[in-house]
Amino acid sequence: MSDQIGDRREEAGFEGVAQEVLDEKIRMFREILFEERSKIFQNAQRTLTEDMTIDVNELSDEVDRTAFEQNQALAFRLRNRERQLLNKIEDSIKRIENGKYWWCDDCDAWIGFNRLKARPVTTLCIVCKEKRERKERSSHHSKKTDY
Repeated sequence: MSDQIGDRREEAGFEGVAQEVLDEKIRMFREILFEERSKIFQNAQRTLTEDMTIDVNELSDEVDRTAFEQNQALAFRLRNRERQLLNKIEDSIKRIENGKYWWCDDCDAWIGFNRLKARPVTTLCIVCKEKRERKERSSHHSKKTDY
């Protein structure tokens, strides 16, 4: 299937896509974001109802308690990541509402529907994201050689 107008990154100054196409994409991406938000809420509820209901004193030995505590710590780390993702989802929903969702925060280029499908919470076009990643890698590399 060939790409349609708007599927790929376009330079700053791109006029966007036809309103009918945009309306369809707005519905599609809102649905994707709301579905992801719902999954996060379900995971959080499950953590509260299942993962927190075990009384550590009821575990028979030290190995069981240690395993439980490690699993609990992992669950909290996962929920923290989900909380960060939830913030990005909420920001993305606001960006759809104010019309900024489709545009790169760094260079004002059209992000492209394909990239947004792959990463619905992105705020950067692929070019700017790759620039940031290269910068982070070189910064990380220079920190290693500073020793």
